Amino acid sequence: METPMIRIIKHVEVYAPEYLGKKDILTAGEQIAAIEDQIDPPASFPSLEVVEGEGLIAAPGFIDSHVHVTGGGGEGSYKSRTPEMKLSDATRAGVTTVIGVLGTDGMTRSMENLIAKARGLREEGISCWILTGSYQVPIRTLTKSIESDIIMISEIIGVGEVAISDHRSSQPTVEDIAKMVAAARVGGMLSGKAGVVNFHLGDGKRGLSLIKEVIRNSELPYHHFVPTHINRNAKLFEEGVVYARDGGFIDFTTSTTPQFLEEGEVKCSRALKICLDREVPPERITFTSDGQGSLPEFNENGELTGLRVGTSESLFTAVREAVQEEDVPLETALRVVTANPAALYKLPRKGAIQTGLDADLVLLNAEDLSIKTVMAMGKVMVRDGEAVVKGLFE
Repeated sequence: METPMIRIIKHVEVYAPEYLGKKDILTAGEQIAAIEDQIDPPASFPSLEVVEGEGLIAAPGFIDSHVHVTGGGGEGSYKSRTPEMKLSDATRAGVTTVIGVLGTDGMTRSMENLIAKARGLREEGISCWILTGSYQVPIRTLTKSIESDIIMISEIIGVGEVAISDHRSSQPTVEDIAKMVAAARVGGMLSGKAGVVNFHLGDGKRGLSLIKEVIRNSELPYHHFVPTHINRNAKLFEEGVVYARDGGFIDFTTSTTPQFLEEGEVKCSRALKICLDREVPPERITFTSDGQGSLPEFNENGELTGLRVGTSESLFTAVREAVQEEDVPLETALRVVTANPAALYKLPRKGAIQTGLDADLVLLNAEDLSIKTVMAMGKVMVRDGEAVVKGLFE
């Protein structure tokens, strides 16, 4: 991997994610050092690279805040366990920050392994945090409690994904959820972390009712609840729109299958457009890929009939479709994978192009919004669409 250096990107259209116009961007080491109308390189300077950005768009590195970095699945027995994430799975997709989760399998997939994988991805050059627990309640923590996991382990910033309204969940009660979110909130307050709980929403008839009841009957604020897969079906999507307009946050899953869409899943690009048209505040919407997670297909008896694997590549594909097919402004579409997850998960150095923040940048071809270059912490990971830095075993 290259050593962080000084780099000037000239004449690039900057979406920070708000549109700043054509600018020059100076990165020094791991940080963004300056954003100006013009930055002239010195005549001679060691380790200086000048990149011509004419015809390119600079966007913040994408945040994929729901990834099964150690693999997921297993619903079809041992052979159906999905593979773990490779470094280039993220970087080729423009993803420079991931949040790792377990999932259905909180037994053979362990928190110890999740932490080791997060640290490995960090060593390879991207940023990674994780959530403690899995589908099951009570949460299987690493330490004695949710609070101490969040306070004592730097990588852990919340809880999840916890399954509700799903035949694979442990059927938690309203009281179970209230206590879990309360613990995450206190752990977050004491550590300066987000203290969120990520909820997997299944096809169950209860939908968001458990979450809404906790919020209605407790002092716990909306921003500690992150329900995902809200575009799973039309009924849940409609419930999610109302929930977001009332103050909640909703997350749409970009990895999908033709069968899911045929059965009523709302395409992410369309879901974003509908939400905006129905006056859902754009800052309450995020996209995540469910990368490396299994995309299982079940029959009416709950029996597994098919299995695919989610990809981080689907994340920006959905953003691009929102712009190209649904006429969503680029700066609005970018928010759902940059500024919004950065704010929700309290990642203050991520999600924006701003002086002093981490030099996580994606350069897009302005003509078709394809990914040309990806920088993570000031290091070039992808050039001309090809990964130039790969994981040790790729």
